[in-house]
Amino acid sequence: MKRLGLLLALPLLLAGCGTSTYMPNVPNVPMFTKKGELSAGGHVTLKGNITFNTAYAVSDHFAVLLNGAMLSSERRKRDLRHNLLEAGGGYFTTFGPDNNRVLEIYGGFGGGSSERTENHEDSETGEMTYERHDANFNKYFVQVNFSSKRKKSLRLLGREFPLNYGTALRASYVDMHEYSLNNVPGELEDNIFLEPIFYTRLTLNPAVQLQYTSGTNIGLKNRDELTAAYSVFSVGFVINVGGLEKRR
Repeated sequence: MKRLGLLLALPLLLAGCGTSTYMPNVPNVPMFTKKGELSAGGHVTLKGNITFNTAYAVSDHFAVLLNGAMLSSERRKRDLRHNLLEAGGGYFTTFGPDNNRVLEIYGGFGGGSSERTENHEDSETGEMTYERHDANFNKYFVQVNFSSKRKKSLRLLGREFPLNYGTALRASYVDMHEYSLNNVPGELEDNIFLEPIFYTRLTLNPAVQLQYTSGTNIGLKNRDELTAAYSVFSVGFVINVGGLEKRR
């Protein structure tokens, strides 16, 4: 239990207070096994960023993805709005004992927008000043997902809830095509982000799973606006229909 508590608390300790034009969404991990499967999920992070993920297996080894994220937050020191939409596709396969391990490789592209207003109050006069950052950006990503359906479960209220574990290693290239500071055009930036995440899924019924996700965000370039200010910590639900009959 101590290890579980540390795992749950770690993202809270790592979550940064910085700001960035780019806020990572929760990677899509459908855990497909065969043609005809459909996956849909919704997740919310500590910052209030809501991610919607959908995927469909068009064959026994190929799937398509559609992901979106949105945030609207008004605080005393900062107002923030962020939107992202992306699409992709890739390969999946199963292996291991009873085909209970899933490997997925996906790539895709998308775009988004960010509006951030920093509110500054003069400590002596109480006068408020505002600094507004507006940006539109493109995103390209590749990711590798590895999932394992281990023979472990959580016993709660006299019931056994199977647990699934996995990780997603995503690399994203993000570049601005528009940026302004207080409505004055500014310097365009780009960055490469490494975004590893780990997740645990608790099976509520054969189709619905509760997912806890933790991860981080690493920027490979030193930037002012496109920085790795946000990490991924979220809770949400994933719905899967179709696939192997023995799947839980």
